[in-house]
Amino acid sequence: QVQLTASGGGLVQPGGSLRLSCATSGITFNFNVMGWYRQAPGKERELVTIVTNSGSTNYADSVKGRFTIYRDNAKSTVYLQMNSLKPEDTAVYYCNAVVIRGITSINYWGQGTQVTVSS
Repeated sequence: QVQLTASGGGLVQPGGSLRLSCATSGITFNFNVMGWYRQAPGKERELVTIVTNSGSTNYADSVKGRFTIYRDNAKSTVYLQMNSLKPEDTAVYYCNAVVIRGITSINYWGQGTQVTVSS
């Protein structure tokens, strides 16, 4: 059974930094894509960033230059380094992993970790 466990959230002041981690277990393969989504109160879940198994990345415009995603394939873990945090970054952050087999894709989700940016 595949499990994704997110950690590292918390309360931070504006301008501060946090690093989120998403550890995976119960797998014997590398995920094709891993990433982070977030959902703020009253809003829909949105994509923050993704990284492919070849290292290609994509970021939402709102976090470019401030957030960095990287993955450790040996540990099947993905990280999100968040710098220069803003109050609008406050949300529950979810890690996501995708396995692609031909035309079929399977999504796995972590349980979410709360990030609160406030003074």
